[in-house]
Amino acid sequence: MLGSSVNILLIEDNLADARFLHEVLKQPKFKNFSLFHVKRLKEALNLLEKSSQVSVCFDVILLDLTLPDSQGLDSLQPLMECDANLPIVVLTNTNDNELAIEAVRQGAQDYLVKRQVNDDSLLRSLRYAIERKQTLESLHTLNQTLKEKVDKCTLELVKAQELNQFKSEFVSILSHDIRNPLNTILLTAGLLQNSDEQLSKEKKLTHFQMIRSAIKNMALLLDEASFIGKADTGRLRCQISPLDLQDFCSEIIKGIKISAKYRNIHITSILPEIDFEVFSDENLLRHILDNLLTNAVKYSPPGSTVHFELNFTEESIIFLIQDWGIGIPNQEQQQLFQPFYRASNIGMIPGTGLGLSIVAKCVDALQGEIEFNSQVDLGTKFIVKLPLVKV
Repeated sequence: MLGSSVNILLIEDNLADARFLHEVLKQPKFKNFSLFHVKRLKEALNLLEKSSQVSVCFDVILLDLTLPDSQGLDSLQPLMECDANLPIVVLTNTNDNELAIEAVRQGAQDYLVKRQVNDDSLLRSLRYAIERKQTLESLHTLNQTLKEKVDKCTLELVKAQELNQFKSEFVSILSHDIRNPLNTILLTAGLLQNSDEQLSKEKKLTHFQMIRSAIKNMALLLDEASFIGKADTGRLRCQISPLDLQDFCSEIIKGIKISAKYRNIHITSILPEIDFEVFSDENLLRHILDNLLTNAVKYSPPGSTVHFELNFTEESIIFLIQDWGIGIPNQEQQQLFQPFYRASNIGMIPGTGLGLSIVAKCVDALQGEIEFNSQVDLGTKFIVKLPLVKV
């Protein structure tokens, strides 16, 4: 619909044609119309660029296709680039009909043959141009809204498909990894049952230890799978409480040293004196440090060193865990935090592939950051930065 006032920008170098249009617009039916006249395309472009500064907002352009500084369709594109929302009605001579129709195809809203212009045709063309442009803009907005909705639905569908695929793979891998310790338990239990009298006390003890180890591995796998499930369904919550970070880290390192000792791996650490308590989630932090240190020991050769370091900035707690072990192939590092993913160079080293996925989810839950640097056969360094909240 036309507004209470309509500002027309006329681009016409023929003064007689311009005066004629002025006379037509003086009629009562055009009492709300105002005409601004320029003779050159360049003048029009300058005026459009400065329209906001001079408090003039144009509603429609009347464009002559034969200007001194621009000819034919060359005049159309600069105007549309200057203001894509401004409707354009082209003015043409009687022998320029094809050119005018092509201008409409390329973005103009209507055209008028100069010698056929009268008050009715001019009013109808201006009204049509403005309303058609408004309709096109509304359709464009509607299409854009629909496109965004379609894109959103498509993204949600893709995520749902990925989630279903992940669930299927998760169950398959979990079943496979549980089957191994179950087979160990069944086989060992069968040996104890069928050959009890032939087995020595030491042999029986070895078999019982194998059963306990298999049960422990199954329990660990189920705990890790449960943890991943909670994280993926949004049920992983921080339980923030005061924590003596130095004692906490010392305790974890002490536990890791026991397993490292059997592989002749030396654990070094730097723990600065801390004169304040830190607020954090002890359970999530234990998952982070346990998994990173266990991996560092697991993937290091006998006789090597694993280093742990604790640092602070004004805003962060920084944990550094470094080993000089097998490293991670460069082309596989982007997949490192995916559940069940294990690098191709691990050989026969046991594991579930859930540890680093759990670390990443714990770091996210604590609103921290994790980064790493790794080279094959040279080792891996992990740096975890968590927000520092202290007393």
